[in-house]
Amino acid sequence: MAAIPALRRAIIRLFAALAVASLFLGAVAAQDAAPAPAEATQPAVRRFLDLLADPAVRDWLVQQNIAGKTTTPPGAAAVDAAALPSHDLATRLEAIRHHTAALVAALPALPDEFRRAGATLYLEVEERGPLKVLLLALGFAALGFGAEWLFRRGTARVRERIGSAQPGTAGERLRLIGLRLADGLGLVTVFALGSIGAFLALEWPVLLREIVLGYLVAFVALRLALVIGRVLLAPDGRRSGEAERFRIVPMDNGAARFWLFRLGLFVGWFAFGTATLGLLTTLGFTLDMRQLVAYALGLGLLALGIEIAWRRPRAAVAGGPEPGRHRRVGSAGAWLLSAYFLALWLFWVVSAIGLFWLGVVVVALPVLIRATRRSVNHVLRPAGESGAGGAPGVLAVGIERVARAALIIGAAVLLARGFRVDLGALTVGDTLLIRLVRGAINAVIILLLADVAWHIARALIDRTLATAQVHGGHASSEDVRRQARLRTLLPILRNVLFIILLVMASLMALSSLGVEIAPLIAGAGVVGVAIGFGAQTVVKDIISGMFFLLDDAFRVGEYVQSGPYKGTVESFSLRSVKLRHQRGPLFTVPFGELGAIQNMSRDWVIDKLSIGVTYDTDLDQVKKLVKEVGKQLAQDPELAPHIIDTLKMQGVEQFGDYAIQIRLKLMAKPGEQFVIRRRAYALIKKAFDANGIKFAFPTVQVAGGEPSAAAVAQQGMALVKAPPA
Repeated sequence: MAAIPALRRAIIRLFAALAVASLFLGAVAAQDAAPAPAEATQPAVRRFLDLLADPAVRDWLVQQNIAGKTTTPPGAAAVDAAALPSHDLATRLEAIRHHTAALVAALPALPDEFRRAGATLYLEVEERGPLKVLLLALGFAALGFGAEWLFRRGTARVRERIGSAQPGTAGERLRLIGLRLADGLGLVTVFALGSIGAFLALEWPVLLREIVLGYLVAFVALRLALVIGRVLLAPDGRRSGEAERFRIVPMDNGAARFWLFRLGLFVGWFAFGTATLGLLTTLGFTLDMRQLVAYALGLGLLALGIEIAWRRPRAAVAGGPEPGRHRRVGSAGAWLLSAYFLALWLFWVVSAIGLFWLGVVVVALPVLIRATRRSVNHVLRPAGESGAGGAPGVLAVGIERVARAALIIGAAVLLARGFRVDLGALTVGDTLLIRLVRGAINAVIILLLADVAWHIARALIDRTLATAQVHGGHASSEDVRRQARLRTLLPILRNVLFIILLVMASLMALSSLGVEIAPLIAGAGVVGVAIGFGAQTVVKDIISGMFFLLDDAFRVGEYVQSGPYKGTVESFSLRSVKLRHQRGPLFTVPFGELGAIQNMSRDWVIDKLSIGVTYDTDLDQVKKLVKEVGKQLAQDPELAPHIIDTLKMQGVEQFGDYAIQIRLKLMAKPGEQFVIRRRAYALIKKAFDANGIKFAFPTVQVAGGEPSAAAVAQQGMALVKAPPA
């Protein structure tokens, strides 16, 4: 687990050694190549070197083209190919040829320039002594590490609490990641203040100060990259489960260690190479010679890219063992990726900066967008989820879309700089091409902002709908009824919002492109009026639906009846509602045909029951028994939550031809009265049988001859005939 800190320390020591060695390499070479100058000439040489180190003097020399005349032969002058018009292919090829010729012409003079630079460095450090300068440089580095050690000791308890914390929510996870980042940045800042601050506090010669300061800054950049890499990748450290809790980019531990090491190599090589090129500029190297050195250093980055292409980790398989560290050599992807890196290096060498950045953006932008989406969903995943699956939250969608827009805008800026497009000139220029480019940029920005707004709004609506779906069945409280109303209105709001954003973004994008949208709006109004006259029924349905929803006439999941149509509301669109009948058929009814609506799923329902008893029944006893049945219903654990007012006897409804009709009633929640009624009938039958109360029912008695028997039968049939519903 301690491999990554040891690896980081090895990288730091390696580049620190390279920095110190680069300070004295030229001095030692100059000392071996030429005798030391006379003591009498040293003050004059010192003044000359100080003048050369002055940025104003160097700029004046470049303007006078003094340096170029001494090293570049006629006919091979360096030409900045990227500064020429990119649309002229012949001009581009000619610029590349001149650039290549200038590099070839500058190559033979490069060893002499290095010997001259070594002599200059030797003169710079000779006054103080090479050993003394080396000890001072190491002393400043030691000051930085000492200050970092003190800071580490002072914040040890905080670091222990961070390491032992177990984040339970996405907010806690973000807070801990922020604390880890702050801790790493604090270490780097303390080191920078202890080393660079102490160095700047003393007076140094111009050249020596620029050398030491440049490499110290490069070293700090390397440390900063390692800190950010550890926050993003979080390979397993000394504490078990560190990667599980703190990793931002989802990957396995082997891949995290692989990419952290390559990140350190890339940033270290680039930072120290940049510092070296700055030193060469100070020492008076020409542009062509600096470019040769830069291209040579770029070979190191090319080698690193090819090594990544052939040894990059395999993609992790969910639920499987940790994959092997390296891909199979000879895969087509490795060859293509190697050719891609080589093409980028060649574009850079021939000064085709526009093509270089185009190649970087085409490949890197989709990868960064995909990695950003996975990282945001992984970090902001709900508590208890181990992966980045599941529906993303509103915050995750917002951050991901904003980051996506920022990446696209950043890529556009890189391409503009690569192709020498002056973004400032686009704001003041008035040519046709500039207006089109400016309008296209504004249109892209408008569409990106509309995309961010739409995805955030959709995520918010979807998350609210998902929360509302948790409450199943019929409404049982005010909160549940509110959720049902949200399930009814939010889908329509989502569709309307999408149409509004689409129309507004399209019109604004067309306006930014220079299209006059006033005739479009007027024409759309005329077309809308014509369509309205031709589709009055559709307009009537849409407007009726809007008023039904505003009146809260029904919601999804409620049972309604309108004329011949009745059923449970399943869904609806802008012009119709879908009703599912209890027997299965699905009615799609336009809003304009609904008319008056009978909603049977609101608040409460009163169910009336009727029973018939014989004329010799004791009505007081019946009332007591019904009251006892009501108590039994109210005590039933399954039925009690759905009973608002239990079963009661209202009294005698009427005296029938063969029975006394007694009316009963109960109040229950909508849709639950049917189950309660069936249970009530069963309990009443059981109670009446136990107490000798008989239900009245019609009987037929036949007597006399055949004609009289037929008349009596006819009378009996009339009595038992059911009344109309």
